[in-house]
Amino acid sequence: QVQLVESGGGLVQAGGSLRLSCAASGRTFSGVAMGWFRQAPGKEREFVATITFSGRYTDSADSVKGRFAISRDNSKNTVYLQMSSLTPEDTAVYYCAARNAGQSGLAVTTREYAYWGQGTQVTVSS
Repeated sequence: QVQLVESGGGLVQAGGSLRLSCAASGRTFSGVAMGWFRQAPGKEREFVATITFSGRYTDSADSVKGRFAISRDNSKNTVYLQMSSLTPEDTAVYYCAARNAGQSGLAVTTREYAYWGQGTQVTVSS
């Protein structure tokens, strides 16, 4: 079992930056890939970024490429999402997700993740 707790959300002006953190607990964090998703009001949850267990490989949605960066510190059981050049279209609840034990590869769909955090709100004002 993995428990995920996101933090770092808030209100920021367009063009600003935020760093989200996702603290994981539970032994199955080891060896699994992680991801970030977001969900805006009235929209489906969408992929933002993913990272392998080693941190060597990452992937991100076209809409955030060049602006968002995912990283992880396995010694702290924490995954990060550094967001810059934020726009109002980035406003959403951001969710951290973990794959199941043994699944260390990148994943871009919600069904590939077994564990989810409660989400953290990011609001970008124009």
